Amino acid sequence: MTYKSEIGQFGENIACRYLMENKYKIIERNFRQKWGELDIIAKAPDKTLVFVEVKTVRGVEKLHTVNENYNQISAENQLTSVKLAKLQRTASLYANHRLELIDDKKGWQIDLIALTICRKDYVIKHYKNI
Repeated sequence: MTYKSEIGQFGENIACRYLMENKYKIIERNFRQKWGELDIIAKAPDKTLVFVEVKTVRGVEKLHTVNENYNQISAENQLTSVKLAKLQRTASLYANHRLELIDDKKGWQIDLIALTICRKDYVIKHYKNI
């Protein structure tokens, strides 16, 4: 496993734990199609089907030293418009084939969990319905 994939898997594990702590039910992980992948598929506490994209970056020496002048690409900025379009396509396909998971009133959405990791510490940001 490459260093990048190890960091990604570590970030996804943290994201799953965060979601479960916030009463989400994990349905599936790493759903793959030839044009895209869904990192985490979960059911929110309000019954919305949520497709979670996890972006993880390794931070600076101490997390509290991160500021807007630091020359690092944030986890949030790693989600490009091309990647978002692939996510939407893959999520739509999944939702259309798993209609039993869709609540008629809540539907589905795509969320972003952005993680910055520094040694054993991390900062997690959850952006809903991006």
